[in-house]
Amino acid sequence: MTTGELDRFAAWIEELIRRRGFDIDSPRGGGKSRLADEAGVHRAAITRLLQRQSMPDLETTRRLAQVLQVPVRDMLIRSGRLTEDDLPLPSAPTAGAAGERRLTLEEAADGLGVAAEQREMFIRIAGQFLPGTSAATHEERAPLASD
Repeated sequence: MTTGELDRFAAWIEELIRRRGFDIDSPRGGGKSRLADEAGVHRAAITRLLQRQSMPDLETTRRLAQVLQVPVRDMLIRSGRLTEDDLPLPSAPTAGAAGERRLTLEEAADGLGVAAEQREMFIRIAGQFLPGTSAATHEERAPLASD
């Protein structure tokens, strides 16, 4: 891994960390410690990454991805460890092909890494765009947990 790759990855992670509400900029903000605690990793691993000293190991990467609500695939590709060719996305079934099952909105949410707190909204909104259905029709076919 080159220094440039580490810098790009660390800058991307920093932005994610800030967007998720972790205060990593003030000395007493506690953001690094809180992130480490929520991810179940050592604070030193977070510090080393943010200081561009080293890339986290695979388990730390997996745990950070979960806390930062990013697919592990994206983390591995952005880190430079793997490429999109190494981790291809499953091909989506072709709409209307005879005998093929369509992807459900729940499967789409899982595949896209939609955060749990945004899942119901995603399903409601995406359901409005399904061909030949309205939001009301979709809700009748697949009621949500809050219904």
